[in-house]
Amino acid sequence: MWLNTLLLALRSIRRNLLRSFLTILGIVIGVSAVITMVTVGNGATQAVQNQIAGLGVNLLQVRPGQRLGPGSGGSVAPAFKESDAEAIATQIGGVRAVAPEARASATLVASGKNWQSSVVGSTNEWLRTGNWALASGREFSDEELRAGSAVCLIGETVRRELFGRADVLGESLRLKQFSCSVIGVFASKGQGAFGNDQDDFVLVPINTLQRRVTGSTRVNTLLVSMQDGSDAERLKASLTQLLRERRKLAPTDDNNFNVLDTKQLADTLSGTTQVMTTLLGAVAAVSLLVGGIGIMNIMLVSVTERTREIGLRLAIGALEREVLLQFLIEAVVLAAFGGLAGIVLATGASIGLSFLMQVPYSFQPGINLLAFVFSAGIGVLFGYFPARRAARLDPIEALRHE
Repeated sequence: MWLNTLLLALRSIRRNLLRSFLTILGIVIGVSAVITMVTVGNGATQAVQNQIAGLGVNLLQVRPGQRLGPGSGGSVAPAFKESDAEAIATQIGGVRAVAPEARASATLVASGKNWQSSVVGSTNEWLRTGNWALASGREFSDEELRAGSAVCLIGETVRRELFGRADVLGESLRLKQFSCSVIGVFASKGQGAFGNDQDDFVLVPINTLQRRVTGSTRVNTLLVSMQDGSDAERLKASLTQLLRERRKLAPTDDNNFNVLDTKQLADTLSGTTQVMTTLLGAVAAVSLLVGGIGIMNIMLVSVTERTREIGLRLAIGALEREVLLQFLIEAVVLAAFGGLAGIVLATGASIGLSFLMQVPYSFQPGINLLAFVFSAGIGVLFGYFPARRAARLDPIEALRHE
């Protein structure tokens, strides 16, 4: 019985191919929209997590001022010192690496070209806290760090814009009033979580920056990388207590520094993108309901057109449940075809959008299966009423229908 009913449903669908296609178009659009939005949204979330991870592994960023952003008080709060980084490394457990960081903006000149970029002053620990790797060259030597030598490591963007070739080791790069020798090139990280170019910078020993560029001993940021498995909250509490003591704050004084946990930042941004993905998926799911209404409408029309056929089947002994099953299966088959076509369309759209947005593409079997089952459920839900109406027709009245 099931096979015969399915064949009857397929025969009816094939009889009006154009109408059947237009009927399932709403389901196709709805399924493809839901899958595409969720897939691309998950890719964007993964991209944000990867970019935040690029800032460093288990990283804490400590800056002067009570909070981040405008009005943070960073201009009036006392800056840090290199000794603060040394104290954190020696007095707090669970710390993997600590790096003092000072920054300045400068025009770089090399090979007859100039480029505006950031100059970072720090130590070799800066590479560990920021999860940086060298594509070529070496790190600073202890002697170069102590003496504040005129040496530098450059990002991929600076290498490309000023030199345009891979082998730049030993080349001279001019920073303001002095020239430094390029001893290393960083491996590229690409765009950061906030749209910034992470490869557009030059790293020099912090003493070099302080003596030859800024003319001060200010340290803008302390970068603290935690060991895997460390208790972040306990470490942050110990860090806060140590800095309060070193900055001579009374128990009633507010902190004149802030601690940013990049893991919390990643969780916050990921949560935001997940909420947006859910909202977009919910909006797209509305078109599935519209597609279901289209199926109901066409099935009601089909029942009206085939009234004599239904009456004839009932008159020769067909049961009501067999007629109901025939129309119900027809609606489910239409919705299922729409779901399959929607999955195919969504796969192509997801790959294309992921490429254009430069976010990872990952096939999501869960959402694809859910969208297909939901589309079939739409066929059951909106096909039941027309099928029930067909099954309850009076055979005598149906046979009289013109």
